[in-house]
Amino acid sequence: MILAVIRILFISLVAAVALAFLSSTVAAGNAAYIMMVAAVVIAIAVIMLDFLIKRKNLAAMSGLFFGILVGILVALALDYLISEVLQIFFVPAQLRSEQPLITGIKLLLGLITCYLSVSLILQTRDDFRFVIPYVEFTRGKRGTRPFVLDTSVIIDGRIADIAATGIFESRIIVPRFVVNELQTVADSQDKLKRGRGRRGLDVLHRLQTLPKVEVHIWDGTLVDVNLVGVDQKLVSLAKQENGRIVTNDFNLNKVAAVHGVQVLNLHELANAIKPTALPGETMRLRIIKPGEAAQQGVGYLDDGTMVVVEGARDFLGQEVAVMINNTVQTSAGRMIFGRVESTAAPKGAENPVSSTAVKAG
Repeated sequence: MILAVIRILFISLVAAVALAFLSSTVAAGNAAYIMMVAAVVIAIAVIMLDFLIKRKNLAAMSGLFFGILVGILVALALDYLISEVLQIFFVPAQLRSEQPLITGIKLLLGLITCYLSVSLILQTRDDFRFVIPYVEFTRGKRGTRPFVLDTSVIIDGRIADIAATGIFESRIIVPRFVVNELQTVADSQDKLKRGRGRRGLDVLHRLQTLPKVEVHIWDGTLVDVNLVGVDQKLVSLAKQENGRIVTNDFNLNKVAAVHGVQVLNLHELANAIKPTALPGETMRLRIIKPGEAAQQGVGYLDDGTMVVVEGARDFLGQEVAVMINNTVQTSAGRMIFGRVESTAAPKGAENPVSSTAVKAG
């Protein structure tokens, strides 16, 4: 509603200004009204153009206006410089004869400076804050320190479920070289790699559609342009943006720690939120396979935690009561050690009491 009122007011003002200006000049009578109608038509065309462009890029518009402003200022400085130089080296009579050429040169220089300014700012708007620290052509950023996503954590897929909870209050940065790596994996000849790459692209698309998450595809320039590996670029970008890396890669975790970059490892996060199993507690567990040592059996909790059970080799495929003895936390995850409760007996085992009774009989 407000926008419609502004458009009507714009057309009215254009018509009034055109009529007032043309009436005060040589144009009068019908010619003034014809020109006024032409001005209104131009105003309506501007509004239609604004209406047809549904989605407007604020960063591009800001860069455009700022570039034009810088170009005009540079053009005015060159105009003053050219005028002073001509006043020194030429006499006024020569200047009057060459005035149209001088005006044309000044106008041409003004157009060139405006174009160059707009082009420079639009192509380097992500790095422009290094020149003017308080000028940025991006929307307001949430939080203070962004999260930089690694390729492995995007392919993993759990990051989308975590982000959907709204836990990430800061913006999420996905570097363009990570997107390119996902595209390369998705185009691989290997079927398994191709499936992983396509899943990563689907996860990235889901992240971009989440209403609680601000995802930014980073296209800027690294300070160190000689870096080659994706891991090195991620560490450099995290230091440059004062961000935190989100990854599942153990080696990247160690490299980032060496460079003093904070890392959020999803494996560690998953282990941290797993329910704690205390020594002495009892749980029901299905024995899946035999263990490495004699009489050991191995089972798994719903979250994938491995449970090594002493005395459970004879209970393969059965669900038994397990007494927890110990819990060990490793870099690869958590392992639980326990033993089968003494009351349990494998299926098909002969009852010793019944056997004794038969022999006695």
